[in-house]
Amino acid sequence: MIKLGRSRAGLAGAFSSALVALAACAAPGGVSRSAEIAAVPTAPSTAARSQAPVASPSPTPTPAPTPSRRALGPGEGAVTVLTLRGYAEYGGSDPAFDWVGPFEDDTGCRVNLRFPQTGDQLDKLLAQTSYDVVSAPPELAGRLIAERKVAPLTTSLVPHYDDIPEWLRSQRSVVDGDKVYGVPYLWGSYVTLYDGATGRPAKGDALYSDPGPIMLRDSPLSIADAALALRKRRPALGVKNPFELTPAQLDAAVALVGGRGHGARTYWKDPIDALQGFAGASVRLGRALPYQLDILRRAGRPLKAVGGEPTTGWVDSWMLSAQAAAPNCAYRWLDWISSPAAQQQAAAWNGLAPANPSACGYRGDESRKYSHAERARRVCDAYRVKDKAWIKKISFAVRPARDCGGGHGECTDYAEWAARWQQLVR
Repeated sequence: MIKLGRSRAGLAGAFSSALVALAACAAPGGVSRSAEIAAVPTAPSTAARSQAPVASPSPTPTPAPTPSRRALGPGEGAVTVLTLRGYAEYGGSDPAFDWVGPFEDDTGCRVNLRFPQTGDQLDKLLAQTSYDVVSAPPELAGRLIAERKVAPLTTSLVPHYDDIPEWLRSQRSVVDGDKVYGVPYLWGSYVTLYDGATGRPAKGDALYSDPGPIMLRDSPLSIADAALALRKRRPALGVKNPFELTPAQLDAAVALVGGRGHGARTYWKDPIDALQGFAGASVRLGRALPYQLDILRRAGRPLKAVGGEPTTGWVDSWMLSAQAAAPNCAYRWLDWISSPAAQQQAAAWNGLAPANPSACGYRGDESRKYSHAERARRVCDAYRVKDKAWIKKISFAVRPARDCGGGHGECTDYAEWAARWQQLVR
């Protein structure tokens, strides 16, 4: 089973509700209202769309005729979207954030949203619920492709697909040979933060040597961060791709994470836990997201990032079910969700970088009305969206596989990573 914490669900508006608590935990004097409203909102609103989508079980659908490679057919009238909370907002959490409603109005395709109660339950919902499109992190995308649960895409039917940079479109988490299975949606990377009041860590890999307290992301893929550190610490191990590890390399990475003599360790799944750990000064050093650093700085915390070191990241993508009952509406969704307007709202709401960089500077009517552009710009700046040299330093996640990503080596798979990680954090 794949466990996905809310770090994979995006930040989903949780930042603003936490900033009130953050103010109490931060430096004496708290934070100003201006710092509070800069984060994405989350308070429920009765002024939003009339009724929240209901995540109820659906019968197994009969797939509709597949669109031709040249043009879409008429919409089926509805499309079922399986996603984590925050990735498809309809104005129910805040009427200023609604990228589902405009899609319905423009296409005539009603969106039936299916949400797992938590990220950890996404696997279960995939097995129990029929869907047309699903948003998938790389560790899930790799499994869906391998099991042929998703269909290869005709990208010519997704006009905005070409607006997405090649480096994102070619991610191994969404392609298999010459077939494309996913449309990149939002992406992120990790930074190592430290409390500037206590001094800069002596080493770039201080996560594994500093006395701490230290906070790490609670995910099997955090092992890849340790594998990156091993490139310098033990070059003889020959780590190339931190997500493709031989048994010996995996042993070394796990030993580095769990080695004795390290300071106190805590682990976060919910981004709010990471914010509170740094805000309350209970953590000296830890892994976090660039946008979290931006929020904490605006809240008055003296936090800094260890700069220049290679890091890991991930890309969440939209995929088409191999049994889609509404493929024509599904393709329309894939295109809309890649447009600058939808991408800008999604980036601003989730605190993650948009796959379509045009979203960073998009100026539509809704964007100006609700300050989406300013919020998205901060997100884009935090993730250095236009810095190609920096992006090349990010190792983007793929699902660990025994064949080393299609090669001829003998690597460890995701199940082994998950089992080893569970032993570390239990």
